[in-house]
Amino acid sequence: MTAHFRPGSQAHRLDPLLRPRSIAIVGASGKPGSYGLGMVEACVKAGYAGEIFLINPNCREIGRRPCYPSLSALPLPPEHCILGVANIRIEAALREAIDAGAKAATIFGSGLLDDGIEPPLLERLRQMARQAGILICGGNGSGFYNRADNVRCQMSGGAAEPVGPVTLVAQSGSISAALCGNDGRLQFNLTVSSGQEITTDVADYLDFALQLESTRAIGLFIETIRNPQAFVRVLERAAEMDIPVVVNKVGRSEASQRFAVSHSGALTGNDAVYDAVFDRYGVLRVDDPDELVATLQLLSTGRRPSIGGNGIVAMTDSGGERELLADIAAAHDVPFATLEPETRAALQNRLEYGLEAENPLDAWGTGHGFEAIFAGSMSDLLADPNASLGVWVADLRDGVPYHEAYGRVAAELVRSTDKPLAIATCYSKCLNTVLSTMLRDAGVPVLEGMRPAMVACRRALDYMQFRSRAAMAFPAQPAASMVNAWKARCATGVPLDEGESLALLSDFGVPVIPHRIVEDIGSAAEAASQIGFPVAVKTAMPGIHHKSDVQGVYLGLKDRTAVEWAYEDLAGRLGPRVLVSAMAPRGTEVVFGAINDLQFGPVAMIGAGGILVELLRDTRFVIPPVDPHAARTLIDRLAVRPIFDGLRGRPALDVDALAAAFSRFSVMVATLGESLAEVDVNPIILSAEGAVAVDGLIVPAARNRH
Repeated sequence: MTAHFRPGSQAHRLDPLLRPRSIAIVGASGKPGSYGLGMVEACVKAGYAGEIFLINPNCREIGRRPCYPSLSALPLPPEHCILGVANIRIEAALREAIDAGAKAATIFGSGLLDDGIEPPLLERLRQMARQAGILICGGNGSGFYNRADNVRCQMSGGAAEPVGPVTLVAQSGSISAALCGNDGRLQFNLTVSSGQEITTDVADYLDFALQLESTRAIGLFIETIRNPQAFVRVLERAAEMDIPVVVNKVGRSEASQRFAVSHSGALTGNDAVYDAVFDRYGVLRVDDPDELVATLQLLSTGRRPSIGGNGIVAMTDSGGERELLADIAAAHDVPFATLEPETRAALQNRLEYGLEAENPLDAWGTGHGFEAIFAGSMSDLLADPNASLGVWVADLRDGVPYHEAYGRVAAELVRSTDKPLAIATCYSKCLNTVLSTMLRDAGVPVLEGMRPAMVACRRALDYMQFRSRAAMAFPAQPAASMVNAWKARCATGVPLDEGESLALLSDFGVPVIPHRIVEDIGSAAEAASQIGFPVAVKTAMPGIHHKSDVQGVYLGLKDRTAVEWAYEDLAGRLGPRVLVSAMAPRGTEVVFGAINDLQFGPVAMIGAGGILVELLRDTRFVIPPVDPHAARTLIDRLAVRPIFDGLRGRPALDVDALAAAFSRFSVMVATLGESLAEVDVNPIILSAEGAVAVDGLIVPAARNRH
């Protein structure tokens, strides 16, 4: 059963689950309309070639197939058991499957039972399965359908479906069912409703999908990732194989996170961290199932946007549609390609009087000769070197002659280009199953609804940019002795004071404000003289993290007398340890930060700093390390980014210096890794002369373990 795997692939550990040699259906029934009969019909109608055993102590046969009273009565051990029983019977059914020698099982039940027994049923099932080494799909899911091997373990199902190019894994059974029940414009090779993921999770199914020769794109609907390290490894493989992964990750809002916990016991995780992981490995995030389907349609054709292009080319048959397209494209940051003069000239020669050769193009005049005009115009648009991909806006409807002509033209056009071509409808309820199926087979997806279509285009362009990224060139790694010394310091679990924090940043190449730590009045005055007036004087006593809250900061001190007075006040109220530093240059405040995420480990952050941190929440997270080019890309995504170019006559700020500083900071976060729990460098002052860290708070991870 390896014919559907990619050349060189070995047998997969999920074979007993997804490609079993025999299946036993526990809870099979002959009652019309029952789940028991639905499970049998789903398995049989899929064309499963292995042995099927039906288990029901109250039946002798179902549909001329013999029925066995129990799994122990079978003539040979079943490789896979479908446990279609109520929660109250699941534990006993799983034990019986294990005792019968089964290697895998599908569980539909929620695993929630108010029986007063500890641990709860779901945990008992998990412990039992792990001890036995049995693979489980579910529970609280709707099973799976491996079309490549005709294996369908679900509660119902009709005729066998053809093998498509898309794998779908959804932690929601209802979402899985909804997406699988489309009109055929999106076809799958493997669909899995993974549910509570008792023993097998999203990463396992993705790993299996990457071995299937038919997999061109992967779609995910997820609440959480239970095995982050395995998930990252499989994302790396998908990127290497040029198989795009599109994900609808829920849990952005507090309410959604609360529902996720009560729904399946999932911890949705820090959503910004998920964005950072997705960005690192080229995962394309969408916001709803409509966007998920449209993006998968566009990317599963196997065609990729032209790397040399700078946007999409689009054609409509209506001025109003063109305006709608322009609005929605702008809302989703979809650029239109700049047409070369030669393209404009060619278009103008085709168009009727009164129509302008521009992108997006309204090509409908009087309608006379529209077939040739549309064919030639889209051909000209796609041939433009600046065109990344083409979109033909048309509300296709089956049985309409000129729409059928559109379909013929599009199917012919796509043969003459290697760029993606899609048809996008303005309205998502058009009756066009016949046309969309024909165009799907020709390699032209019909994307329903302008908004999902533009999101799909944006994600396709994002994927193109990810694929064209140059390998990162990181700053030089500090000496091992210095790194080990800081790891040893962090291992004490005591938070670093401001002086130590600035020293750590400096050792990793992050520019810091000139400063001295002193513990007597004379040293304070001497340090100020050496640094140069004016200076700042701040308490450096351990445990004081927010100095302004305790009136622990004096700024702009212009002479020794002022410094001595400030020192005496701080020492008398807060303690003798103070920091004397140069005054920060005038500029814009930025923040660097880091956390040690419970799922994905160290994550670095950059954003608007100072008091704007909490006010704007304008931050971007990234998996470290990054090089200066990648840091610059991150900075360019900040909402405050236009300020850095200089406003109202002010000089432009040194963004390159900020990118270099953040790159070095990210190396620090990646190098010290799990030694750090939290890092807050706020503010970084960005000026026309560079970027410099003024204050920092670094908390070792060891502190959180006590």
